Amino acid sequence: MSEPHAKDRPDPPEEPQPEEPPVDEQEAGEDQPAEEDDRPQDPWVARRELYLHAPTAFGGGLTAGDQIGMTGGRLHGDLIMGSKVENHFRLGSSTHTSGELPPSELAELAEVFVADTEHVDAALARLRDDRVLVLSGAPYTGRRSAALMLLHTLGAAPVRALDPKTRPTALKDELGAGARGYLLCDLTTDRDHPLRDIDLLGVREELVKEDAYLVVTIGLAASLSGVRPMPWQPPAPDAVLRAHLARRVGDAQRERMLLALEPAQDFVAHGHHQLREAARFAEALAAYARGELTEQTLGSFQAAAVTDQVQEWFGDEETPLRDKAFLIALAAFDEAPYALAAELSDELHAALQRTEHPGVRPLIPVFGTSITKRLRLARARGYEEMEHTEWGPVSQYKARFEEPLAAIVLLREVWTSYPSARPALIHWLRRLADDGRPLVRTRAAVTAAVLTYADLPSAMALLVHGWAGARRYRFCLVAANTLALAHSLGAPNVPSILRAWCDREQPDERLRWTAIRAYALVGAEMPEEALEALADAARAEGDDEEAEQIAESIALLLTAPAADTRSRVLSELAELVHDKPPVRRVTLRAFVLACEHTDDLLLLRWHAEAAASGGTADDRHLSALWRAALGDLSYTGDALQALRRWVHQADTDPTVESALLGLLPAIAVTADDRKRLSHLLRTLPAPHGGQPPQVAGRLLAAL
Repeated sequence: MSEPHAKDRPDPPEEPQPEEPPVDEQEAGEDQPAEEDDRPQDPWVARRELYLHAPTAFGGGLTAGDQIGMTGGRLHGDLIMGSKVENHFRLGSSTHTSGELPPSELAELAEVFVADTEHVDAALARLRDDRVLVLSGAPYTGRRSAALMLLHTLGAAPVRALDPKTRPTALKDELGAGARGYLLCDLTTDRDHPLRDIDLLGVREELVKEDAYLVVTIGLAASLSGVRPMPWQPPAPDAVLRAHLARRVGDAQRERMLLALEPAQDFVAHGHHQLREAARFAEALAAYARGELTEQTLGSFQAAAVTDQVQEWFGDEETPLRDKAFLIALAAFDEAPYALAAELSDELHAALQRTEHPGVRPLIPVFGTSITKRLRLARARGYEEMEHTEWGPVSQYKARFEEPLAAIVLLREVWTSYPSARPALIHWLRRLADDGRPLVRTRAAVTAAVLTYADLPSAMALLVHGWAGARRYRFCLVAANTLALAHSLGAPNVPSILRAWCDREQPDERLRWTAIRAYALVGAEMPEEALEALADAARAEGDDEEAEQIAESIALLLTAPAADTRSRVLSELAELVHDKPPVRRVTLRAFVLACEHTDDLLLLRWHAEAAASGGTADDRHLSALWRAALGDLSYTGDALQALRRWVHQADTDPTVESALLGLLPAIAVTADDRKRLSHLLRTLPAPHGGQPPQVAGRLLAAL
C-alpha cells in the first residue's frame, strides 16, 4: 500500500514542549558576586519603606510594639502556630442530598430562617406565577435555605432534591415523582450546556400539570441563555446568629448574656461572616451556655473558621491551580495594589506548574480572569486608596481579605500543610526579594516572616539564612526585615539568632551586617538588649564601615516612633558615651546622625518638650550628649552642621526658634562651647548666600 502524499498526512500529535530549566534564584541573586554599585540602602529610607509597605498590623507591631502574634491583641483565642492541638469548629459545606427531603428538616429550618420580607415576597410572587424560579447568588449566602422556605411557604410538600449534575436539557425528565416541590441546588452549567429559557418552558408545562414548583439555585458565574434569574439577597450574619441562638437557648435573658460575651461582640463586629459560620457560632455559644465549652475555646472560633476556609480552598481539587496561586499572592500582598498581586500570582502559578508537570513549559492565560470573581473567591474586597511610591502618592485599586487573620493563616497553612508547594514558594519569594520595587521586596519579607513564625527551622534554613549571608545587600536587608517582622509576630528565638550573628567572633560579615540592621528594627521592643549587642560589636573595633553601620542602627533606635523606646535608648546612650573609645565614638556618631536625619527635627522638639516638663531626665541626657558631641573634635563639625540646618529652619518657623532658644543655653556651658556657638551664629550665611538670617542675631543675643 502506497504512502499518502505528504500534504494529506495527518499532523503528528502535538507533544508538550520541554521548558528551559529555570534559573535558580539562589544562583541568580543571593550567591552571585556583589555588583560594583551594590551598596547598603540608606537606613532611614529602608525603614520608611518597611513602615509604608508592610500591612497595617505589621506596621503597628514595628512602630509601637503592638504585636499581632500570640502575645498581642490581633489574634484572639487559641491560634497556635506550632504543634499544640487547636480547637476547630468544622464549617464544611452541606452535601447535596438526592431524593425526598425529610419534613423535619423543613420544620427546623422554618424556625431559624430570616430574610428581607419584601425580597421574599417578590420571590414568592415569581415562583407562584412561573412555577419555576432560578435563584442566583454567591456560595454560602443561604440560597438553599431560601429555596426550601419558598417551597414550604407555598405548601409544596413533599420536596424532592434533584442531582446538581442534571443536564439542563434533562430537567423535564426529573419531574413526575409525585412531589409537589423540587429543589435543584448549584446546577452545573458550562458554555456547552447552559441553562436556557426553552429548557425552563418545557419544565413549566410539566409543573403546571402536577401542580408543583421548582427552585433552581445557581452561582454568579453560571452559563445562562435567555434566563432571567432572581438575585438572592442574603440576611445579615448577626440576624442569622440571633435566630439560631434563640432556637437553641430559648431564653431571651440568657441570649443577651451570651451575645454580650467578648467573643460574641467580636464576631458581630465583623459583619463579613458567611451565614454557615453564624449558624455554627450560635451552636458554639449554646454549647458554652451548657458548660461544654470554655470562653477561651469560644474565642478561638474565628481563627478556626479562617483555618477551615483556607483548608477548604486548598483541599478542593476543583479549585484551579491559578486561583490557588492568586490566593497565596493575595495573602502576601494583602492591602496592596490588586494588579501587583495578580501579576505576581501568575509567576507563582508558573512555579507551581513546574512542580506538578516538570519539564513542561507553564501555561499562563493572558485573559479570562474576573476581578470580581477572584475577590469573591478569596472573601476579599477591593477599594481605592493612595499608595506611597518613590514618585509620590498615587491612587491605586487595592485588595484585602475581609477577615484580618486570613493572610497569616493562609500562608501558615500552605507552608505547613502542603510541603509539596514549598519549592515553588521558595523560588517565588527569592524572585520577590530581588525585585526592583520596594513594595515587592517588603512583601517578600512579610511573607517570609509569617513562614518563620509558623516553622522557624525550615524558614531559616530554606530562606532567611541564605538571604542574610548573601553577597548582595538587597537580600541582607530583606533578611533583616524578615527577622524584625517575625519577632513582631512573636516568633521564638529571634533575639538569640541576632546575638549570635552580631557576635564579634562571627566570621561572616554579611550575617553581622544583617543582625546590626535588624537590631535597629527589633530594638523597639528590647532596646537595652539591642544596644548591649551593638555596643559589644563596637568594642570589637571592626573597620570604619562596620562602625558606621552600628552607629546608623543606634541612630534609628534613637529616632524610633515610640516615645518610650526613645527615652530608654537615650538613657542607655548617656551611659555608653562614657564607655571605651570605640563605643564612645559610635555613640556620638549615632547621636549626630539622629540629629541630621530627622526632617521633623525630632531631637530638637524632644528637648523642648522635655525642658517644658520641668527638666526631665531626657532633657539632661540630650543636653549632655550635645555637649559631648560639640566637645569631641571628631564630631564638632557634624554637630555644628546639624545646628546650622535648624537655625535656617528657625528663620521661617517660630516654633523652631523657640526650641533653639531653650537648647543653645543648655549646651553652651563652657567657654569653648559658647565660642563655637557664637562663631556659628555670627558667620552663618543665608541658605543661598548673603548676610546671616535675622534669627541668627536673635539667637546670638539670647546666647
